[in-house]
Amino acid sequence: MKKKIGFLSFGHWSPSPHSQTRSASDALLQSIDLAVAAEGVGADGAYFRVHHFARQLASPFPLLAAVGARTSRIEIGTGVIDMRYENPLYMAEDAGAADLISGGRLQLGISRGSPEQVIEGYRYFGHVPAEGTDHADMAREHAAIFLNVISGEGFAEPNPRPMFPNPPGLLRIEPHSPGLRDRIWWGAGTRSSAEWVAEQGMNLMSSTLLTEDTGVPFHQLQAEQIQRFRDRWAEAGHDREPRVSVSRSIFPITSDLDRAYFGQEARSEDQVGFIDGGQARFGKTYAGEPEQLVRDLAEDEAIAAADTLLLTVPNQLGVDYNAHVLENVMTHLAPALGWH
Repeated sequence: MKKKIGFLSFGHWSPSPHSQTRSASDALLQSIDLAVAAEGVGADGAYFRVHHFARQLASPFPLLAAVGARTSRIEIGTGVIDMRYENPLYMAEDAGAADLISGGRLQLGISRGSPEQVIEGYRYFGHVPAEGTDHADMAREHAAIFLNVISGEGFAEPNPRPMFPNPPGLLRIEPHSPGLRDRIWWGAGTRSSAEWVAEQGMNLMSSTLLTEDTGVPFHQLQAEQIQRFRDRWAEAGHDREPRVSVSRSIFPITSDLDRAYFGQEARSEDQVGFIDGGQARFGKTYAGEPEQLVRDLAEDEAIAAADTLLLTVPNQLGVDYNAHVLENVMTHLAPALGWH
């Protein structure tokens, strides 16, 4: 299957002398530069993780708008925005603006979010679950409101004496970007949540972590998740084809520097652990000579089932090195595997 290939950056920064990304300014500006470089080597997307209260990328829309203004072809997106923290109407305005600036290239990944840096951090942002519900319910409620308002239907009663003339009828969120509703993704960590995503008519985003484990290899469990998503999508009768992305850490070793950084990862295997109080399975890192990686990746059932592959990048190694990694994948792996 032909695939769109992009990168996914967490945007870490650290004052350590071993980091090439030592401040928030570095993380933001280098993210823009890496997106430009990725477009230059033929990649298809620039995606960014969102974490609050951390030395990582947080507020995504200024960054997405800047990337959209500096590039012309690649998709720009998130993987993922924690909906527990979001004002869905304000978010709809930001998303509409970023999408219009990019010419309709926004691919917005949202979700319940991951374990937080602080206890119930969403409360500091003014969001509290309604009585009888929890934080996951609140995230889905915020998402439902967001999906509804970006559809472009009017819902707000106009002022009979407005400062500026109104169009007839109820008013919608502006700016409105047509088609954005079909480019919303939900990051699902289980097979059952992927089925829920399909019912909502969102695209599926699946990472290198699943918050369940059945004893089978990670890629097989993820392939089952994708199949359940597609089956439920067909049952729901949506009138478009869905998209599915998976994330992977892939490092072709073509130089001594690659070997120094990732040579030990050639023996990487899946890991099983605990997250949020439950068992989870983490996918392995793919690192090795290009010929061996072609053989290994050809056996990854989840990559085969997805239309989009997001490559996690070690952003603190700098723009030039990460552009080199992306170019290696596009040059040595993608053609041999029929991805691109």
